[in-house]
Order: sequence, then structure tokens, then C-alpha cells
Amino acid sequence: MNANTELPIGIFDSGIGGLTVVRQIHRVLPREDLVYLGDTARVPYGTKSPGTVVRFACEDTQFLIQQNVKAVVVACNTVSAWALPTLERKFSVPIFGVIVPGAQAALKRTRNRRIGIIGTAATVRSQAYSRAILTRDDTARVFARACPLLVPLVEEGWTNQKVTETILRAYLSPLMRRRIDTLVLGCTHYPLLKKAIRAVAGPHVALVDSAESCAQFLTERLQSTRLLNKTRRRAGVIQPFVTDEVERFHELTRRFLGAATEPAWKVDLSGVSASA
Repeated sequence: MNANTELPIGIFDSGIGGLTVVRQIHRVLPREDLVYLGDTARVPYGTKSPGTVVRFACEDTQFLIQQNVKAVVVACNTVSAWALPTLERKFSVPIFGVIVPGAQAALKRTRNRRIGIIGTAATVRSQAYSRAILTRDDTARVFARACPLLVPLVEEGWTNQKVTETILRAYLSPLMRRRIDTLVLGCTHYPLLKKAIRAVAGPHVALVDSAESCAQFLTERLQSTRLLNKTRRRAGVIQPFVTDEVERFHELTRRFLGAATEPAWKVDLSGVSASA
């Protein structure tokens, strides 16, 4: 057995949205210890330049490595889109993003090969989902739409307000006109809007939750690299760290995670040396 199996899994995001990924990983791997870093001081990453996103991602990963993790999950779609190759090159632990698992899940679900993607402006601009889908199946048609208003609505707790439905209709109707049968929720906040999205998209569009796909993908990869903890009897512990707004984090944890965590610690990443 690999000696590293006892170590925790590290997960980071630009803010609190990545807790939807923590939630799915905790559900699938309930005995694994998890360390979460939310870079709440510098959120959002979705509006930053690719160079800045890569720099922040290196600092976030370096911090998790210092917590002695056995693998790192990039819960942020923007970082997965722009920084994953750099992180894989720079760090020696296994690193997983959310885009490849989401793309694979979309291709499994689609019947007419017409796939919609919704995400932040940066994720859509990167075309990372389109590339990941089309390199696996060049007969697929991919239609992407940036939905910048959805993240603030989720953080406000407005997941089933009339205004949310109106905004979703405006964002999704161009995709529905393209006759998509599968929609990738390409942002960690969007799973909290699943019910509202389902109401607008209708019952015939398959919704791909990149947090769910990522948790499945991670399980398979940890299994194959013999890093899964199979001997622990107790439930896994979730230890969060944030770079700002500890109180707000506690407030939103219940909604995003639905599970107990250790108290969040505030950390400063400025001392973390991780030049890209």
C-alpha cells in the first residue's frame, strides 16, 4: 500500500463555489480528509487575465502542498481552463481539474452531439471545454455562453427567485435554439441553480454537473494510483482555509456544502513562494 494514502486531498477555488466540489468528493469518498482553500481575498478569478490566474493558481497549489496533501483538485473552472498545464509541470503531486471530467461526462450523455456550455466569461473565452470535447469527438457541436450574472445570484441565495428564472431564460434561450440535448454547468456555483436551470431547459436536456464528474474522475484516478484511503474507519475531516472574510465563509458553507467542517482559518498567501 502507498504510504501516502493517509494524507488529505487538497482542493482550491477562487472563493466559496468550490465547496460544491468538496461536497461531491466528500459524498463519494466519505473517509478521506479534505483540505480546502478559498482565495476569498482575490475572488473572482473569472475576470482576471490568464497570466494573473496562473500566478494565483501556483500560489494556491503551493499552499496546499505545504499542508502535505497527496493530490490537488482545482475546483475552479477558470483555473482549470488557463493554468492546469503549468500546475502539472511545476508540482509533483497528481493534479486534477474539472474540465476534462465534465467534457467526458457530456460526451457520454449526449445523443445528438449538440452540447451547450455555460460558465464565467474567462472560462468561455478560454474555449477549454470546447477543445476538451472536440479532441475526444470531432463530430460534436459545442455552443458556449458566458453567464456573468449567475454567480452573484447564487451568493445572494436567490436560487429560486423570479428574477433568476428571467435571467436564466435570457442566457439559455440561444442555446435551446441550437437544439442542444446536453448542458455542462461549467462553474462551481451553478449546481445550486440546478432546479431553476432544469425548469428553463426542460426535462429532455441532460445537465452535466462538473463537480459530480470531477469527484468520480478523482476516485478512479486515486484508485489506479493506489492513493485511496481504504483502511480509515472514521469519517473524513474537512479543514477549510480562506484568505479573507471568514464570517461570510461560515455563513455560505452551510448552503454550498451541507456538511460540518472544522473552523475556517484565515491565511495570507503573500509569503508563499510560487513563481509561475
